[in-house]
Amino acid sequence: MRAVLRNVAKKYQKEIADKLHEALEDLQKMPDLSLELERRGYHKAAGPIECFKLDLSNYRAFSKDHWKKIRTTNGLERINKELKRRTRVAGAFPNDESFMRLAVSILMDINEEWLMGRKYLTIDRCGSDL
Repeated sequence: MRAVLRNVAKKYQKEIADKLHEALEDLQKMPDLSLELERRGYHKAAGPIECFKLDLSNYRAFSKDHWKKIRTTNGLERINKELKRRTRVAGAFPNDESFMRLAVSILMDINEEWLMGRKYLTIDRCGSDL
């Protein structure tokens, strides 16, 4: 949505945002919205709709309960922050292999924690297309 709205005049952003929300509910409306943006002269706003068409269908394959969790990069940012924190403690690495060993062990710990502890996404609630 941000990629589309940043290329639309401010006074039309609310209108286009509402139309985008409708189109997210019914993906058949996406091409119509893209054509409307083209007709209005917002070529840069229409481009992302076509580019992200497949991503939207993958996103919609999950249940609505999961949409908020998968639209953000919070999980990935948390992993990167943890890698940075733990490698900073180690300081300089003698070679690439030692860095990779540490990074892989950190990622394995994070993976184990997610498998055994937290339930971020549960497969039984996901859409049937998965």
